[in-house]
Amino acid sequence: MDAFEVTLDEPLSAAEAAVRRVLSEEGFGILTEIDVAATLEAKLGVHRPPLKILGACNPSFAHRALGIDPALALLLPCNVVLEDAGKSRTRVAVADPRVVLSAGGNNGDAAVALATEASLALERAVAHLAG
Repeated sequence: MDAFEVTLDEPLSAAEAAVRRVLSEEGFGILTEIDVAATLEAKLGVHRPPLKILGACNPSFAHRALGIDPALALLLPCNVVLEDAGKSRTRVAVADPRVVLSAGGNNGDAAVALATEASLALERAVAHLAG
């Protein structure tokens, strides 16, 4: 899976705050969050390093996508993964909407253009995190 990635020299909680801030600056909000480590602990008794999935959505992009094809809702929101990288570092990976869209089949030029626009916004956010 292609993604925009960066490793931050800060623990997951601080990295999450930074991710939320830069995504907000690009017009994205967080609709969902899944604490994978806590869920695996609660459901399976499995201990693992912290791992969180944030579901990021830009309402303007989502509205436009649904206008192109309501089935594009299957590809929303965009996943952002924060993973403990050890030594108080956090790996951040953001799914590239162009890759996600291509997995959904032939969605036409308008959908490809929109996915490219969303990808550029997410890439800017990750670049901002990287400094």
